[in-house]
Amino acid sequence: MNAVAAFPAAREQSRARYPDRTGFVVRDGIRTFYEVYGSGDPPILFVPTWSIVHSRIWKGQIPWFARRHKVVTFDAIGNGRSDRPTDPAAYAERRLGEDIGLVLDAAKADRAVLVTLSLGAPRSLAFADEHPDRVAGMVCIGPAIPLGSGPENRGTIEFEEHQDSDEGWAKYNADYWRRDYEGFLEFFFGQCFNERHSTKQIEDTVGWGLDSDAETLIATERAPGLSREETLDICARLQCPVLIIQGTEDAITGPSRGVEFAKAVPGARLVLAEGGGHVQNGRDPIWTNLVIRDFVAGIKGTA
Repeated sequence: MNAVAAFPAAREQSRARYPDRTGFVVRDGIRTFYEVYGSGDPPILFVPTWSIVHSRIWKGQIPWFARRHKVVTFDAIGNGRSDRPTDPAAYAERRLGEDIGLVLDAAKADRAVLVTLSLGAPRSLAFADEHPDRVAGMVCIGPAIPLGSGPENRGTIEFEEHQDSDEGWAKYNADYWRRDYEGFLEFFFGQCFNERHSTKQIEDTVGWGLDSDAETLIATERAPGLSREETLDICARLQCPVLIIQGTEDAITGPSRGVEFAKAVPGARLVLAEGGGHVQNGRDPIWTNLVIRDFVAGIKGTA
């Protein structure tokens, strides 16, 4: 397995709050960069989503929750200050779940609430299944899991084969990513933020996407994920409270993913964001923070 050194920290926009502590954890020789903010129980870990972005996707949550909680974030391998391995096996969901435990250890957090976006859900499910005592609760925003069905307009695209068209979701293709990676980012994040007046969110995420590259993202796409059967089995075994936040106009995974996920987890709570897209924490951070706050308060017994 090959791993390249983490990219140096680039000059970025000013943050509302800077981390109190940073560091790296190592799995199979691959470094993962993490940050710790604030203090207070229960700790909240904002789990990385797809390596197309890094932990700044949580910039609307970090300073707000760090006033009351220990907040932990980390860059998934493939982006940010973490390494960029080229072996798809490094990005397997169960192996990415191992990184959650390593980061919690480094942050000195025995148990935490996991807050996820999109692909953060399956790796958190894998971790919760292996370490149920370490997960106080789970929040899943627009979960990208193999339940329900995706949006009808995505169709079926062969990722590995050259496409005759570059229109729409035909851009979700390895050949196109190599030819016009930035073009794919602009299309993809336009779908993530399909609500009106989302220009700033799209600009931010395209910029974060450019911190990675086409070959790295192709490796993540080839990585083994959780099957539908594995996902259902884990859902049935989950021992922690679960909150699912699902946009009704989610153009990435489709709203039925979150709905079916809620049905599969005993006692799960489903909150629908009417008219919302895929990245509720980025498009409507205040509303999302309040929903998460109330869920965490219920776990803590102070609702």
